[in-house]
Amino acid sequence: QVQLVESGGGLVQAGASLRLSCGVSDRAFSGYNMGWFRQAPGKEREFVAAIRWSGSSTTYADSVKGRFTISRDNAKNTVYLQMNSLKPDDTAVYYCAAQTRGIGPYKYDYWGQGTQVTVSS
Repeated sequence: QVQLVESGGGLVQAGASLRLSCGVSDRAFSGYNMGWFRQAPGKEREFVAAIRWSGSSTTYADSVKGRFTISRDNAKNTVYLQMNSLKPDDTAVYYCAAQTRGIGPYKYDYWGQGTQVTVSS
């Protein structure tokens, strides 16, 4: 069983930065494609960013392009989401996800429990 644990959320003012981390309890982490999603109150979960197992390719939702950066450290079994210029619309629970097998692009079979990010205006 693969376990994902997010951290780094919190309450910040608009314009501030946060870095989310997601630790993965599996030695095979370096072979997993990883993603970040978020869910705001009353809304469906939405894609935020993804990174391939090698770190060679990243993808972002239009709403965060230029402000968020996804990265990974395979030696630490950790994926990060650097969030800059935060806006109140970024307020949500942020989830980390892992794709451990070939189930299709941007589909994930393991999820973390989420970390709350709140941006005040």
